[in-house]
Amino acid sequence: MHLWKKTTAALVAAGIMLLSSVLHPGMAAAATKNNSAYTYPQDSVPQVIQGMSPSVVGIAGKLTGGMYTEDRYNLSHGSGVILSKDGWIVTNAHVVDRLSTIQVVTSDGKTYQARSVFSDDVSDIAVVKINAKGLKPAVFAVTSQNAQVGEKVAAIGTPISFSLRNSATVGVVSGLNRSIDSSYRLIQTDTAINPGNSGGPLVNMKGEVIGINSMKFSAIGVENMGFSIPSETVGYVVKQLIQYGEVKRAGLGLSLEESFSAIVGFPSEDPLQVTDVTSLEAIQAGISKGDVLYAINGKRVYSIVDINEMLKLYAPGTKVKLLMQRDGDIVSVPLVLSSGINEPVEDAEWEEEVEV
Repeated sequence: MHLWKKTTAALVAAGIMLLSSVLHPGMAAAATKNNSAYTYPQDSVPQVIQGMSPSVVGIAGKLTGGMYTEDRYNLSHGSGVILSKDGWIVTNAHVVDRLSTIQVVTSDGKTYQARSVFSDDVSDIAVVKINAKGLKPAVFAVTSQNAQVGEKVAAIGTPISFSLRNSATVGVVSGLNRSIDSSYRLIQTDTAINPGNSGGPLVNMKGEVIGINSMKFSAIGVENMGFSIPSETVGYVVKQLIQYGEVKRAGLGLSLEESFSAIVGFPSEDPLQVTDVTSLEAIQAGISKGDVLYAINGKRVYSIVDINEMLKLYAPGTKVKLLMQRDGDIVSVPLVLSSGINEPVEDAEWEEEVEV
């Protein structure tokens, strides 16, 4: 009788293990490995976050100017990503602008004072230098254009409170090449991004930073609409900030009006119209108010953002060819690029932009 009970119990236990291994492939094998942290299958998210977290920092400082000066408790904070072992860090310009005595806190709890800060308001990118050695730099994707809409991404940063450093949220890439109140295109994501996440990374499941989190939309009925600055724009700006302390942009020296379709986001083949000529180089090229711009060096442009994205490839003083319409004729106009940035147009008023 006792032998029957033992045999039955053994068979039931074996059956449960077999059923578990069928319902959860790899579970039984994982359970036998004492050195495994999990007893169930995992995707790559925990590993990606663990790998990236040492490269993410918290940034805090006291706000300066106006009513903030006398309030010693009025601190502002954000996030940053380590660029180099010796202490270069990238963050948002709006994180460090108007801050004094900037403190950087690494994931292991060490605190450093910022020694140098270079900021670029146009791109909303800044770099901070601390005196440190042996930091873990993040891996940045060469381009965010290899990302796919719907692919999983994670955001890491310091939301709401500085005590919540290295918090992680997970979502997907919602869209690429978004033109949202910015001089350059942005990545859209539904990953939760809250105040304090600014300057932190948007990370793909390869462990690469594809963007720096910058802003979100906040309004009644609007949910999960965050935006990140693509890695290629980050690289373009960071390189110049570290080298020159500023971004030396090439500009057309023209004020241009976009079509209504381009402004509101409808597909558009409409060109841009010159409303003013603002540089000596453009005047010397014979461009005048009322001319119409179709292309730069053979590539069509439909919006101000299109132009700014293209001009990232050129330095001031470079000669380009503009395809334009003048007095009804299509003409090719040689133009020496001046210094400056083409300003973006205003976006629709229903959306409330919030820097995070």
